[in-house]
Amino acid sequence: MTDRETPLLSRPLAVDDIPEKGLSMQVTADPDECAALARAFGLVAIDRLEGAFELRRKGREATARGIVRAQVVQNCVVTLDPFAATVEEEVDLRFAPDAPALDDENAPPDAPDPIVDGKIDLGAVTAEFLALGLDPYPKKPGASFGFRSEDEKESPFAALAKLKSED
Repeated sequence: MTDRETPLLSRPLAVDDIPEKGLSMQVTADPDECAALARAFGLVAIDRLEGAFELRRKGREATARGIVRAQVVQNCVVTLDPFAATVEEEVDLRFAPDAPALDDENAPPDAPDPIVDGKIDLGAVTAEFLALGLDPYPKKPGASFGFRSEDEKESPFAALAKLKSED
């Protein structure tokens, strides 16, 4: 992995360190990691980012199940005001050493994620599932796209509705 590809949140774990009976792991982003991820994802802030995972290994393959939770501050696409939002994304991944690369366009949709140099990166998984859980068009509660000019008296559809009710 080159410096350019180094994840903003990294918690590598050797697959050989996962017992077959399983292992629980927590990932908590520190303030610097939260700030870097907020910049990368176009957020005002990330106040909290955590991942809780149950890992299992079978032979050379591994699975990770759990949840990613975050408290973020986003800008409303309607008002441009910042507002707090909660993200919760369930994680259910399978890893294999011979899996296709993540950018392989010919990989089947259910292909496992690759194990790279004998490791999986739970920090990168946490950041990825945060990104997947973000609303691409965040709207502050109560914000509306509706616009009505002051000189607009009545909608043309309201006039049609009156005609219909007169029948």
